[in-house]
Parts: sequence; C-alpha cells; structure tokens
Amino acid sequence: MMTNVAQSTLDGVLTVCKEVGWTSHDVVAKIRHVLGGAKVGHAGTLDPAATGVLPVLIGRGTRIAEYLVEWDKEYRAVLRLGETTDTQDATGTLVDRQFTGHITPAAIREVASRFQGAIEQVPPMYSAVKVAGVPLYKSARAGKTVARQARTVTVHSLDILEIDGQNVTLRVVCSKGTYVRTLCADLGAALGVGGHLLSLERSRVGPLMLDQASTVDEVVARYAIGDLGTAVISLDQALKAFPVVVVDDLATERIRHGAPVQMSHVRDIPEDRHAVAESDQPVRVHDGEGRLLAIGKYRVSNEMVLAVEKLLVEPR
Repeated sequence: MMTNVAQSTLDGVLTVCKEVGWTSHDVVAKIRHVLGGAKVGHAGTLDPAATGVLPVLIGRGTRIAEYLVEWDKEYRAVLRLGETTDTQDATGTLVDRQFTGHITPAAIREVASRFQGAIEQVPPMYSAVKVAGVPLYKSARAGKTVARQARTVTVHSLDILEIDGQNVTLRVVCSKGTYVRTLCADLGAALGVGGHLLSLERSRVGPLMLDQASTVDEVVARYAIGDLGTAVISLDQALKAFPVVVVDDLATERIRHGAPVQMSHVRDIPEDRHAVAESDQPVRVHDGEGRLLAIGKYRVSNEMVLAVEKLLVEPR
C-alpha cells in the first residue's frame, strides 16, 4: 500500500469530477491541503455552477499545464430558449423573455448547423478575460459594459440530443477558449427568441473522461487509504499525443542542464521530424531507460538540434 508520505510526492494529472458550488480554485486548494501543501494546479477552469471533468495537476504535473489546456473539450449543455440573462447562464438576472411556441425542431437544427467549425465569439462580460488589464467580470459587477474583440474558436461538433419544450440538450465538442454559455446565447439570438445556458456538464477534456473521474470526497478517501496513486496519470501518459525521441547518455546529461542536443545523440527519431520541426510540434524526450526527461522541440539554424522546451526532471 502506498503511504501518505509517498502520495505527497505524486507527479501527474488527476481527473476530478467537480461538483456544483465548487470553484476550480476551491478544488485545487482542498487537494493541496490533503497532499500537505504539494504543488497543485488545474488545466481548464469550470464555472461554479458547472460540473464535470477538471484536470488537476500535481507536483511536476503543474509544469505541463500550458500543453494540456490545448486539449479539446466535450460538454453536455442544456439551452433554455426564450429567456435571456445578463450572465448568459442560469446564475444571472433575467433581462428578457420571448414566446417560443413557433420555434420548430427543424429551425433549431438548422440554426445549430451554422455554429459548427471556426466561429467568432465575443467573450461574455462575466468572464475572466482582461481588457486594459481589468477582468471583465469586475467591470460587469461595477455596472460597466466594455467593448470586446471577437475571438475565433472551433466547434468541432454540435449535436442536438433532445428538445423538450424550451429546453434543448446539446453535445458540444470544442476547442480551448470556447464559452458554451455564449454559444447558447448566440443560438437563442439567431433563433430570434434569446436564450441562456441552463446547465453544463463537462464530460471530457482531451483523453480524460468523466466516468474515470473522482469527486473531491473520493480523492480524500483514496488518499486516506493510500490508493490515490492509482488514480494519477503520469506526465508521459498525459503527453502521449506527442511523438517520442530517445537520447543517449551524453545527451541525457545535457538535457538535464537544459542544453540543446545535436541530432547525432538522438535515437529513434520520427521519420517525419522535418515536418514536426516545421509545425513547431513538441516531442517527448526519453532517456535510454524510457524515462521522460523533458518536452523538446526541433530547432533549425545552421543545422537541426533538439532543444529543451520544458524540463520535467530536476535540473543538474
């Protein structure tokens, strides 16, 4: 059985099922306390009213946050047609109500089809996006409306699962930076009756699935019996979408010092390394024993080298 001392030094990603009422910060603070002050962070904020998958990063897992936020996300959302709120979700104040009896399922499906692919979204006022250094939600709470620039996001798929009166249940698969409540508000506006996000569950973040997630209470219980380690995904597993390169012993020491490596010291090089270099795609750097050392990238000046992007072992 893993001891609590060993568990306090865990490194990796924990799939947490965030429950209603918890902020993402609350979840991180609770798990940090349970682990005795270990480094803990998260990748991808969920609003307090939302539920579902929250990737929690533990120990050296906090070093890979910037890569995990690139993962796509899947949601189950309920759109409430005919009711517009100031926050675009059910936590806000109702500002308009419209009759929806004339809206047909066919019309809903036709409008939804327009919101797939690359779309433009204006960040909601109640969001953490900063304009002139000030988070929008602070301006909103002060009664101010700030001009915002539209952003391009990608809705990979938007499926209508159920239509029950004014409530439309959606399955949304989207890129980072997509506001599902804004998507719901925009769908309602396109139908001419307005709408808001009634409820939201995040069912997947990248490879992390809701049916594999633990609630905060379950995390506490698993830690108490020494079983939390089995729920933590290693850094190598979390980054498995990146190609692997293997370096020799001399290069391993250079990598540990954060130094670039000549290609003559790199083994098991992907055949498409030039394409990888041109696309600026990260790679996992392994030593000869298969241990993950760093995230690297190919750099080309006079010749190609493997440069350290993020060191994942203790430096020397």
